Parts: sequence; structure tokens; C-alpha cells
Amino acid sequence: MALISDGRFVEDSWRRLADEEALPKAGKVIVSLPRLEHALEVLGAMSTLGVIVPNTTEPSTLMEALPRLEFVSISFPALADGRGFSLARLLRRRGFKGELRASGRLVADQYPHAIGCGFDTVEIPDDLAERQDEAQWRAALNAYSTSYQRGYAGRSSILEARRRAAQS
Repeated sequence: MALISDGRFVEDSWRRLADEEALPKAGKVIVSLPRLEHALEVLGAMSTLGVIVPNTTEPSTLMEALPRLEFVSISFPALADGRGFSLARLLRRRGFKGELRASGRLVADQYPHAIGCGFDTVEIPDDLAERQDEAQWRAALNAYSTSYQRGYAGRSSILEARRRAAQS
């Protein structure tokens, strides 16, 4: 899998655990949603915990765990399935401040929208990374300076810019 952050391919500092793997005493680990409750009970302060969830997850499922989580990865099972974007926005609205990752078959054209919804990183399969290199992801990130959507990436929306211009 290739990891994209700020339009660049980067190394992943998180370790994804299989459900049968033992929980380590320390480190940055990602567990599946069914394993989350157990991991929260077992892991101490030396571990940094993340979870990977399906894009169909109800945000309420994660509410109790959110304060302890440093990372949430939302799976995108298909290119045309955008439910993960909605889930990302809902988690950000509920105060999640950690790393939010989109994982799956996303393309560079979806990158600005992913950033606008609150994602920090995008993880794609190696076959997609071979077809869409770093230059395409960087170009996609910088394709728009504003959008109609009020985002989480620090960029203002077109509507906010119009309001400021009207007040001047």
C-alpha cells in the first residue's frame, strides 16, 4: 500500500495488526473495529492506538473511544462509494483531532475532496500508485484554492470569501 500525505508518497509509521496478532506493549498500532474494545482495555499509555473501520460505521460506535484514539482509518471498498467522506466529516464534527486516513481505491481526483472532508492521509493499493504517481497527487492537491465545501484543511470556502468581500 502507498501512503499519501500533503501530496507526497511517505512511509507509514503505523503498524496494522491482524486480529490474531498479540497486542504489543508499545508503539503505534492499528486494530480492527471488532478488536477495539479489547485493545482499549489492554493497552496502556505506552501504546498509541488507531482503528480501521468500514465506511458504513455509525459515528456513535466510536464516540466513547475517540478520546483515546490517535488514528482512524476509514475503508473505501470501491471508487464510487463515497460514504467514507461523510463519516470523516461526522468524526471531525464530533471533535476527533487525530490522524484520519482514507484507505482503499481512491484516485487523485478525489484527493481535494478527501482533504476537505477532514482526511490527513490517503492509502491506496500499489497498483493504483503505479498508475497515479506522486506528481498527480500533488497536482490534484493544488488544483483548487477554494471550494464550495467548508473544509477542515484550513482553506476557506467560496461562500466565506464572498462574505468577506461583501463586508469590505
